[in-house]
Amino acid sequence: MAKELPTSRLARGTKLGIAVAGNALRAQKTRRSMRGRSEAVRARMAEESMIRATEQMVMVLGTMKGVAMKLGQMLSVLDLDLVPPEHRERFQRRLAVLRDSAPSVSFDVMRAVIEEDFGQPLEAVFRDFDPEPVAAASIGQVYRGTLHDGREVAVKVQYPGIDAAVRADLKNLAMFRRILQSAMPWVTPAVLDELRLNLESELDYVAEANTQKQISELFTGHPFIVVPTTYPELSTTRVLVSEYFPGRGFEEIRAMPAAERNRIGEIIYRFYVGSLFTFNEFCGDPHPGNLLLGADGRVAFLDFGLYNRMDPEHVQFEAVCIRAAAEERAEDLRDLMVERGVIDSPEEITPEECLEYVLAACEWALVDEDLTITPELASGAFVLAVDPRASEFTGMKQQNLPPEHLFSRRADFLTFGMLGQLEATGNWHRIAREWLYGDEPVTELGRAHHEWLASRPAPTPTTGGPTKKTRKRAAKA
Repeated sequence: MAKELPTSRLARGTKLGIAVAGNALRAQKTRRSMRGRSEAVRARMAEESMIRATEQMVMVLGTMKGVAMKLGQMLSVLDLDLVPPEHRERFQRRLAVLRDSAPSVSFDVMRAVIEEDFGQPLEAVFRDFDPEPVAAASIGQVYRGTLHDGREVAVKVQYPGIDAAVRADLKNLAMFRRILQSAMPWVTPAVLDELRLNLESELDYVAEANTQKQISELFTGHPFIVVPTTYPELSTTRVLVSEYFPGRGFEEIRAMPAAERNRIGEIIYRFYVGSLFTFNEFCGDPHPGNLLLGADGRVAFLDFGLYNRMDPEHVQFEAVCIRAAAEERAEDLRDLMVERGVIDSPEEITPEECLEYVLAACEWALVDEDLTITPELASGAFVLAVDPRASEFTGMKQQNLPPEHLFSRRADFLTFGMLGQLEATGNWHRIAREWLYGDEPVTELGRAHHEWLASRPAPTPTTGGPTKKTRKRAAKA
């Protein structure tokens, strides 16, 4: 019997509070027991205490779902320098629970959600329906079914009460900051604010079904990217019905030979980052649970609750800044950021610091050579850019990143993290030059992609469909 999901702010706040108190008591107990110990023993005890605290955070995040679950999924992508190398494998196994097998809810409970939304028995809509979930997401579970006309479908169903749970989590952000920063100081107010502003939109599966259908049409006929179409007419606020795509998951992909991992890494990079500069839109939720490798070599991308369409002017600004960084034009880069309002205290930021800060975050895509992305490389760039414990770039971290750019930078970091999990190798700069400079492609995938682009009508992706609202308030970089 599955436990009922706590949905009230008080209940969920209490759960977080217990974890916070547990961490505080554990830290006090550890400090007391350290007295009189040698430096080496104290270091080991502190390390083990931190690992236990962090693992407790993972377990709490995993059982709460909602905002907490989304933070856990983010952690599972970025193999952050939270634990020493010798413990990282154990920690990653904990995080994999968040990514691949969120705590399940019984089928009887989920069936009730489906029938309530459809207003009719399950059998009236589906000829067959497998009661065993094939995947778990941050706010729902995915099942496999067959419609009466024979179409195989994936059916994503929201956890009952998840909408109230998410809204309760959003009200408890102050508690989230305390609980997370006790073990993960890089979780800044900007990270949580971005989740707060975007996660609630994931609760509307009808909007997501319409968005995914548009993206599926956008990538129709693509040689290596597929977005399964959805059936909005069969979707409700809590039930999303889409085309079923059979494929291998991320853990199987990670076990493949290097050449195949490199190929998939390039596809991931082109989809999550290249789409922004090609179509002025992108999926803001890159993580391993959102893709499948098909038998024909195509990669299917899933889950479009967090999707962003950007003003072409904003996209162009990002491209111009990246080009300035690639060419080490520090003065120009700083002037661009001052003019845009990213740097609101120019007297505190030198051109060199501005350049070095941008390079620290994205130099992996600006180096004109083959580069293997490792988890340490990906997490190191992220921590250096946002972690308040890092003394570097203190001035830049206090500047204001306009909200329309915070979402795209988060997607960029999470894509970097996925490539790190794959340990993919490529000349990422030569790939990026296609959309930054208009260069001809130098990879086989690039040539196939450009042939596809040339064969289709000029895209008009910003017309129609839901568009994310521009936030009025700037967020800290």
